[in-house]
Amino acid sequence: MKGLGWLTGGNDRQLASDRYAGRESATDKAAAKRQAKARQRRAKDVTRAARAGQAWEEEDRRRFGG
Repeated sequence: MKGLGWLTGGNDRQLASDRYAGRESATDKAAAKRQAKARQRRAKDVTRAARAGQAWEEEDRRRFGG
């Protein structure tokens, strides 16, 4: 009956922690991916805002001769 020990079940959490020790979980991997995407989006937004501000400043200087 020793060969059929997997049928009786057991501590799945312990088995998973032993088998996948040292690996990044899918949840952690997905969270890291979302954070990286959010950082890229923020960087794009900052660049876009800086360009818009620069354009506004240049237009203002052109219009008022500053």
